[in-house]
Amino acid sequence: MPRTRPSSFATPARFAVVGLAVAVCVSGCATSAGTGGAADVDDGRRVVLADAQPLGGYNPVNGYGELGVSPLYDGLLRPRSDGDDSLPALEPALAAEAPVASQGSTVWDVTLREGVTFSDGTAFDAADVVATYRAVLDPASASEVAGAFRMIADVTATDDRHVRFTLTHPYSSFPSRLTLGIAPSERLDGGPARDSTLNTEPVGTGPYRLTRLDAGQAVFTADPDYWDGAPQVTELVTLYLPDDNARAQRVRAGDVDGTVLPPVLAASFEGRPGLRVQSVRTADWRGISLPADNPFASDPAAREAMNLAVDRDTIVDGVLAGHGSPAATPVSAVYGDAFDAGAAFPFDRARAERLLDDAGWRTGADGVRAKDGERAAFPLYYLASDSLRRDMAAAFAADMAEVGIDVTLRGADWPETDEHLTDGAVLLGGGERPYDLDTQLFDVLHTRAKDTSPYDNPGDLEIPGVDAQLDRARASLDDDERTAAYRAVQEAYVRHPTHVFLAFVEHTYVARDDGADGPGWDRGPLVLEPHAHGVSWGPWWDVAGWRR
Repeated sequence: MPRTRPSSFATPARFAVVGLAVAVCVSGCATSAGTGGAADVDDGRRVVLADAQPLGGYNPVNGYGELGVSPLYDGLLRPRSDGDDSLPALEPALAAEAPVASQGSTVWDVTLREGVTFSDGTAFDAADVVATYRAVLDPASASEVAGAFRMIADVTATDDRHVRFTLTHPYSSFPSRLTLGIAPSERLDGGPARDSTLNTEPVGTGPYRLTRLDAGQAVFTADPDYWDGAPQVTELVTLYLPDDNARAQRVRAGDVDGTVLPPVLAASFEGRPGLRVQSVRTADWRGISLPADNPFASDPAAREAMNLAVDRDTIVDGVLAGHGSPAATPVSAVYGDAFDAGAAFPFDRARAERLLDDAGWRTGADGVRAKDGERAAFPLYYLASDSLRRDMAAAFAADMAEVGIDVTLRGADWPETDEHLTDGAVLLGGGERPYDLDTQLFDVLHTRAKDTSPYDNPGDLEIPGVDAQLDRARASLDDDERTAAYRAVQEAYVRHPTHVFLAFVEHTYVARDDGADGPGWDRGPLVLEPHAHGVSWGPWWDVAGWRR
């Protein structure tokens, strides 16, 4: 679903990630809770996880592992984390060294690592990088992530070990686009990415190979010849369980080593022997897009009033069980100097009411405001299968009712929501590419570009001065200039809000405490997470790097 400072580089270090997605537990996958759970198999070197995400879709051309988080693929760069309280650095993976910018950051040259092979035994070289990026950009692929790479005018191999990216405009954040997983050129033969055999028969350079995929599970087996060292966790199994309560029950029964759960449900595991609850910081926001075709929501005074009337602290404390922080804009404190703490909307119901009164929205006999025959009312769509979005939508609607605004809740799927992006509000999630502020902000707040997702700035609302500042930050290689531009964006936004951002959510996981009954794993630090989450992140994000 829709939706930093410049990346830094360091010498290569161990990194790999579990990008797992699968189904119900098959016979023999679990042991009794008394023996410590499924991971006791193979001396604890087998990890079994339950996820809410469906099977397949392992094609990097369609965005799988786009942020360098995958057991199957490597990108040119990959994240290196010092903890989830700061942005990860980006370091070379399939690249041999940091990319080099020239011609005003419109040309980027990458030198490739030698001696790397794909899981099918073929050698990795520049042709594979070129083929992967060109496949993403090819309209015939219908790639879901093509818009994120639209700044690439061309990608060419200058020889077997060197790739050149030529951009349509200066783009200082381009290293954040170099985490895309690379597939063999021989497997990229055109056609829709969703139909590629890579979705179910992936071939990559990553630390694991997919050795089983069926309706019940996916099994990933460690590659003993992985270029960055053989993983000590030798097998990963993921079970597809979309129901939150079903996943929680499997953890209680000791059938799995961990899962992702909504915050309130995860909190029920606090203090349970042999288990630990981990909350991970993110740049993942939840917020409400406002309908441009609605007479009330299209009024700038109404948008400001709604931002003042929503009690974000109560939403964080109640709906998120404290696992989050209030959000006024898509910029969180993790972005350091670029974050403007003063760009906020204090909870002030009385001020919101005065703004609405002054704008001519007066309370009627039914308790709902109206102006010139139009009611202060609109529908709010949320993903019906997502309990967290449902509860946040309900909290927002309750706050709006307090100031005379009638918000009708509509649980829906995405196809139905697509039909109401301009006449209805939508409870959105964002921050899907958070490792640079350009990718966190540009599509959400900039007026719409040709290839923009329909969920980015759905009403195509323009904020005075913001387009120019976002363009300025995108082109500059100077940290101070970019920071100033992003602070100016936040200042302009709070004067002319186009959304009601609610909170940055923390992702909550429950995991077996493997150190409780023997030598535990050294997992390394957590990583700041994007909008995407599940058991490919959390405590397992770097499972190929775990050591005992």
